[in-house]
Amino acid sequence: MSPATRRTYRPAGAGRAAAAAALALTSALGVAACSTDVGASTPASNGQSFVAGSPGATVFKSGAGPMAPSVSGPVVGGGTLSLTSYRGHVVVLNFWGSWCTPCRAEAPGLAALATAFKSSGVRFLGIDIRDSPASAQAFMSDFRITYPSLNDPSDNLALDFRDTVPPAGIPTTLVISRSGRITARVIGETTYNGLKALVQRAASEPG
Repeated sequence: MSPATRRTYRPAGAGRAAAAAALALTSALGVAACSTDVGASTPASNGQSFVAGSPGATVFKSGAGPMAPSVSGPVVGGGTLSLTSYRGHVVVLNFWGSWCTPCRAEAPGLAALATAFKSSGVRFLGIDIRDSPASAQAFMSDFRITYPSLNDPSDNLALDFRDTVPPAGIPTTLVISRSGRITARVIGETTYNGLKALVQRAASEPG
């Protein structure tokens, strides 16, 4: 049984306080998603599929989460960026698309959290799925998103996560520790308070 399976939000009999806290956090995280088969073959994809997953939040035991892949690519608006350049910082990695209604719903909260955590060293990064750079730039401007996003029109970057914590729907958000391990995953729309709690948990862990 994997660490992810052990730490999914399900009360485990003992530890009623921990179970209550987990349930409270789960209720604070949305479960709406644009799709549960983002990797299905379409004109914009390369025919591969993501591993299936259920909407909701999964938290990994401290130090036991999978390592995030070393992805890099073109940035919406110009330039290139590598996820490994953020090593040493807690990272919030959000998979999104301008065509996705839940992505639009969660965007203001993500933008606000990025601003709130900026002084504490937390970094935010997006991976824009199946989108044109023009549509992505308009989305980021509309929602005042100031952190960068990698442009991934063919799902190539997203597929690098398929053997660890695959984004089975859009949006999907990963919280990554300073050492590069994934500490939490949310499939579906996040909320400000729910994601804030996951980021604070990751930030409280030793490097």
